[in-house]
Amino acid sequence: MNNIMLTNMITEPIFPEIWELQKDIIFFNHGSFGSCPEPILQYQNKLRTQMERQPVQFFVRDYEKMLDEARICIAQFVDADPDCLVFVPNVTYGVNCVFNSLEFHPGDEILITNHEYNACKNIVEYTAQKTGAKTVVAKIPFPLNSQEEIFHAIMSNVTTKTRAVLIDHITSPTALIFPVEKIIRELKKKEIPLVIDGSHTPGMIPLSIKELDPDFYTANCHKWLCSPKGAGFLYVNKKWINKIRPIAISHGANTQRTDLSRFLIEFGWTGTDDPTPYFCVPEVIKYFRSLVNNGWDTIMKRNHSLVIAAREVIYSALGIRTPAPVELIGSMATIPIWDATNYSSSPNPLYMDALQTFLWENHKIEVPIIPWDNYPKRVLRISAQLYNSLPQYEKLAEILKDLKNKKI
Repeated sequence: MNNIMLTNMITEPIFPEIWELQKDIIFFNHGSFGSCPEPILQYQNKLRTQMERQPVQFFVRDYEKMLDEARICIAQFVDADPDCLVFVPNVTYGVNCVFNSLEFHPGDEILITNHEYNACKNIVEYTAQKTGAKTVVAKIPFPLNSQEEIFHAIMSNVTTKTRAVLIDHITSPTALIFPVEKIIRELKKKEIPLVIDGSHTPGMIPLSIKELDPDFYTANCHKWLCSPKGAGFLYVNKKWINKIRPIAISHGANTQRTDLSRFLIEFGWTGTDDPTPYFCVPEVIKYFRSLVNNGWDTIMKRNHSLVIAAREVIYSALGIRTPAPVELIGSMATIPIWDATNYSSSPNPLYMDALQTFLWENHKIEVPIIPWDNYPKRVLRISAQLYNSLPQYEKLAEILKDLKNKKI
């Protein structure tokens, strides 16, 4: 797709009518929870009706076949061996499964970065406290100039005591695409298992798990893939597959079946729940593939082009320099802004910044303001999805320019 076509595609929203979002708001926070199109929610409702009309038929006779079909579909989408991939509700669950299954001892080190999502950082710290291991945090700067700064910061903290590493593929607070290919190669040489938090990857940038060949990769489907909430996946490399178990032990623990691996059986049923978010994944992949020519490739390129243009508009309005090169950006961009003036020693990290509240209450703009890296320092993170367009970001830029010298 040439640049002229992409430019034309970012000046207007694409298929705004398919989204359930409020029509009177400007929504720049697709990265947090995604948004599911109305046709997919209708499809989910049909599945739920089917489930409730004959629960035994649904769960006992139909469930496993539907789960396998959905699992194979998402495995094809991310180019992974379907025998190594299982559904989980979300990345937090997936990371918990891995760290709950690996062994650590007093004196061991678990390496994370200062860009890690808080929930997953807490999993590592809990694991370290429970086992006597130590959490080591690699300090990666932001703003930064190149991916080499990311790679060097991580690898310089790897020691002979490092027993596992957890990194994001695309970070939550800073929206940076980490050079995971290079990090995987280097850690394989040292035989150190790497857990990749790919929360934002499927649907934002192309992903081939076979090419990456990670030890562990877990991702969400409800964000950029736009499935209903409660769908994610966990990929486990074959060399680890007999060690990783779900955090909810259920019927599969003593299975006598030999037609499937214990890995697939245990993760396939962890207790009665609503599996319809999983079953919607093939439908949502097919749906977006049919919306535009070249399907997902066009969608990812369009959203990337939009967020790059949007961040330049905001940089210009605020008079700041580019904090990260374009090759490290997908469909989100994080922008350093002025420090908060209503300083709190313990701000709630979940959408309690006064500027975020002001933008919502006065302009119906939903955009996250995130502490970085020490409050009152903070950043603003924009997302770009099909329902967004460049004039929306131009409006935000003008508002921010006006607010810059005010105490918000």
